[in-house]
Amino acid sequence: MTPLATLLVRDMRIAMRVGGGALMGVLFFLVVVTLVPFALGPDLALLKRIGPAILWLAALLASLLALDRLFAADHEDGSLDLILMGRAPLELVVAVKGLAHWFTTGLPLVIAAPLVGLFLNLDVPAEAALVLTFLVGTPALTFIGLIGAAIAVTLRRGGLLLAVLVLPLTVPVLIFGVAAANAAVVGPVPFGNPFVVLCALTLGSLIVGPFAAAAALRQEME
Repeated sequence: MTPLATLLVRDMRIAMRVGGGALMGVLFFLVVVTLVPFALGPDLALLKRIGPAILWLAALLASLLALDRLFAADHEDGSLDLILMGRAPLELVVAVKGLAHWFTTGLPLVIAAPLVGLFLNLDVPAEAALVLTFLVGTPALTFIGLIGAAIAVTLRRGGLLLAVLVLPLTVPVLIFGVAAANAAVVGPVPFGNPFVVLCALTLGSLIVGPFAAAAALRQEME
């Protein structure tokens, strides 16, 4: 497990160093959420009603910012060839790289969510439920994104293709993440129903994402 831990630390350091991790994602997240009240006006009831949807959409877009570099940087410097020839299972390596991406991109969004929720007139219970949905749902965005990043790894300008591939696959996560957050904010749907589905989607992505991404990497690098 030591090489995998080393890979996790390495990817996190690289993400922070090139500005594609926590700083860029959180800044984008803050800018989007801060601009929304200026666009909609001072209607606090409206902001509270659509706040979860805005936050989830901003989180989805922020999570895409660094996905195109997830495997591309390793492909450019030859590290990906060494990873493919290594003894560690490729699926496990891909999962570790996805975990590093979530630590540097998804987790900072979870931490920032309570702060930006204040801009949208969310009370404390609603913010707590929103943070819980972010904590459960953002890993699904990352591990679904692994598949698109693996498919676009050999393309010079794969960022647009990556968004086209990933965004449709993340629609169920977006729907049930917003539904769970809205249930805690305005009801009347119980919070548990969409939240359980969101948990199931995340568990499914944690299993399917690394295997699908590993298969795509093997196919692309042949």
